[in-house]
Amino acid sequence: MVELAHILRQFGPAYQQSHQDSLLPSHRRAMADIGNCRTAVFGGHLYACQNRHCPKCQHQAGQDWLLRQQELLLPVPYFLLTFTLPSEIRSLARSHQKLIYNLLFRASAAATQQLAQEPRFVGDQIGMISVLHTWGRNLAYHPHVHHLVPAGGLDGNGRWCSARHNFLVPVRALSVLFRAKFRDALKQISLFDQVPAAVWQQPWVVHCKPVGDGRAALKYLAPYIFRVAISNRRILKLANGKVSFRYFASETGKPRTCTVTATEFIRRFLQHVLPKGFVKVRYYGFFAPGLRHRLQSIRKQLPSRCPPPTSTKKSVQPLPEQMVRCPRCDQVMTHRQRIWPRSRWPPVA
Repeated sequence: MVELAHILRQFGPAYQQSHQDSLLPSHRRAMADIGNCRTAVFGGHLYACQNRHCPKCQHQAGQDWLLRQQELLLPVPYFLLTFTLPSEIRSLARSHQKLIYNLLFRASAAATQQLAQEPRFVGDQIGMISVLHTWGRNLAYHPHVHHLVPAGGLDGNGRWCSARHNFLVPVRALSVLFRAKFRDALKQISLFDQVPAAVWQQPWVVHCKPVGDGRAALKYLAPYIFRVAISNRRILKLANGKVSFRYFASETGKPRTCTVTATEFIRRFLQHVLPKGFVKVRYYGFFAPGLRHRLQSIRKQLPSRCPPPTSTKKSVQPLPEQMVRCPRCDQVMTHRQRIWPRSRWPPVA
C-alpha cells in the first residue's frame, strides 16, 4: 500500500530543494517527522509519531478526545454553525496562517455571542466548542470554522434559559456581523489593503443547522482534529511521478479519483499543515476551561434525560519495559535490541 510517508521520502528532498526559500518551518518539520515515522530514525522504543499531521498515529487520539467532549455535553438540543472565508482571502490566509486563523476564530465567535445575547434569540451567555478545518475533499484549500452550540444560555444570575430547539440565530444577520468583525480586526494590521474592496460588499457564507443532542456532530468533528487532510487508505497509486487518490464528490457523494504530480500532491498536503503550536480546538462561554465549573450548575437545572456518557474503553496499563504486544496477535513480543535514533531526514531548520 502506498503511504504518504513513501511519497515524502521519495519526492520530499526535491520538493524542498525547489521551494527552499518559501517552505515554512512547520512544513519542513512535518515532512521530516512523517517521513521518519516508525523508522529507526526515531529509535527502537518510539511507538508513536512526533507530528500531529501524520496519518498513521492520530486515530486513538481522536477517540480519546471524542470521549472527553461527550462528557461536556448538556442534555439539550445543539446547533452546528459553520463560518467560511471567501475565496479572495484564502491566498492571504495561506501566507499568514496563524494570524488569519486566529481572526477567523475570534470574529466568528464574537459575532455568534453578540447576536445570541439579544433577547429575541437566546438572550444570555452561550457556550461553544470550536474547531478549525482547512481542507476540501480533494485536498483543496478551504479554511472554515465549526462551532457546536447548545440551545440555551446562562443569564446574569446563573440561571439556564432554553432557546428554541429548531432556531438559534438568523444566519443572514450573523453573516453580516461576522464580515464586519473580521474586517474591523483586519484593519488593525497591515494586511487590510491586500484584500479587494469588493469582498466587504459580497455575502459571506455562514450555515447554522440543528444537530440533535450534539453527539453525532462531535463524532463528525473529531476526524478534523486528529486526522490529516488525507489518510493512507485514500492513496491508491504512486507511479511515474504521479499520485492517484480517492475522494467523494460533494455534489453527488460518489467516489472519484484525482491524479496529480507528486510535487502538486505534496503542495496540496502541506497547505493544511498548521503552524507550530497553533491550537485548532477552542472553547468559549461556559465551555471555556476557566468556566467549566458552571456546567455542573447547569446540569442541576436541567432534566437528566441525556446523562453524560461513561467511558467504555478498557483501561490500558503500560507494560513493563521491553514488553510490547504484537498489534496482530496481541502476544508479548521478545525484545531483541534497542535501535538508537539517527539524525533526522531531511535536515530540519
